[in-house]
Amino acid sequence: MQSSKQHKLQAGMEFDGYRLEEKLHTGGMAALWRVTDLRERHLGKQGMETAVPPLIMKVPLLFSTDDPTAIVAFEVEQMIMPKLKGQHVPRYFGSGDFDEQPYIVMEQIAGESLRSRFEQAPLPVDEVVSVGIRVANALQDLHKQHVIHLDIKPSNIMFRADGVAVLIDFGLSRHDRLPDLLDEEFRLPMGTGPYISPEQVLGVRNEPRSDLFSLGVLLYHLATGERPFGHPTSVSGLKKRLYRDPIPPRSHLATIPAWLQEIILRCLEVDPAARFDTAAQLAFLLQHPDQLKLTARAEKTAQDGYLSVLKRRLQAAGSEPVLQHSVSEQLSKAPIIVAALDLANSTEALSESLRNITRRMLQTEPGARLACLTIRKTSRIGMDESLIQQGENIHVKQLVDLKHWARPLNLSPDKITFHVIEATDPANAIVDYAHNNGVDHIIIGSRGSSGIRRYLGSVSAQVVAEAECTVTVVKSQAK
Repeated sequence: MQSSKQHKLQAGMEFDGYRLEEKLHTGGMAALWRVTDLRERHLGKQGMETAVPPLIMKVPLLFSTDDPTAIVAFEVEQMIMPKLKGQHVPRYFGSGDFDEQPYIVMEQIAGESLRSRFEQAPLPVDEVVSVGIRVANALQDLHKQHVIHLDIKPSNIMFRADGVAVLIDFGLSRHDRLPDLLDEEFRLPMGTGPYISPEQVLGVRNEPRSDLFSLGVLLYHLATGERPFGHPTSVSGLKKRLYRDPIPPRSHLATIPAWLQEIILRCLEVDPAARFDTAAQLAFLLQHPDQLKLTARAEKTAQDGYLSVLKRRLQAAGSEPVLQHSVSEQLSKAPIIVAALDLANSTEALSESLRNITRRMLQTEPGARLACLTIRKTSRIGMDESLIQQGENIHVKQLVDLKHWARPLNLSPDKITFHVIEATDPANAIVDYAHNNGVDHIIIGSRGSSGIRRYLGSVSAQVVAEAECTVTVVKSQAK
């Protein structure tokens, strides 16, 4: 089939072992068709059938545009999608070449896009936060696969039936380990006007925190019902975000919490280094706003004055694209580290060893965030009478003990958090915490190897066996 046949595609047509069933959508650069796989390429090893979702075929509309960007963007998506895995991206099934019929076949996500929620904005704070956490988790997973999306917007975010965020449309994306065709062939800013980051305006395409800026725009709009930078359609309009700060969200809606304004405005900082280091750190603080250090951002009631804007405008006029680096480098510089402590039953020697290991790790990773965690074991049945013992609140005491343990580390408040979690199973609680908060490394103590611990299994051994991240066990010989 020649590419000239693209405009003749119709329901019932078969090619490359697929049958077109129904056209679902026609966008500016591509059409989406519901298709059936006639060759059963979903069969697994030894002919065992695997679960197959409904399939869609994305076909570029080459006949209706002379924009070379659309062609190159489709090539980029064809390169990137086979590399992606996991629940936060559509499952990839196959593609066709440009010399015959270009297409991409992928899983059809059954849920709705985020775009539908913008019609109801402003949304309740808890819903804004829920969206932010889920999208940030999806971005962290994408970044771990060496990809920056670079076109985060409502229509490119879907939600599965279980609420998991799915990112779609990778035509403008950049993969650290693949050629960046868009950067090689074009020089104009690429993205969607309301959501494009300042560095993208300057032509920088491999800054992962660009996606956090776009997410900040989404959160601003969901929380206030307004776009922070309007809808610019020219390069000069896009460049205004290099020097003009947005109206503070709470000026639109006073019920927005100060901590949420702090998070949104930090995402929208012009300098990527002033934003959150990673999507995981953003998701972490959205889940633990009580641990967020508030700055002047939280109290802003108006845009910056004329002199501040003029100064930034002069700086922007002579600014050069920032030094580029890879996604992997950025993630490695800003891990989330958990120190899992049992101070009530720990020896002073073990506590000091844990602190020394933690200190060395933080010195190696100066951009890291430390979460100090302790588990207060509770009964499975009945009331827990240990909440208050001898007139003392145990939860508060453990929180104070955590802070006392961490004080010699001399970390700034924005780099450390403290958590006392009540659970019946300490190991499961630590593993769940690490999974839910995108933790990269767990440091945990082990009090030796007594016979009873060998028989029953220790908390540290269970964490090592079940945690998805790296675990360092610091041992102290039992007396």
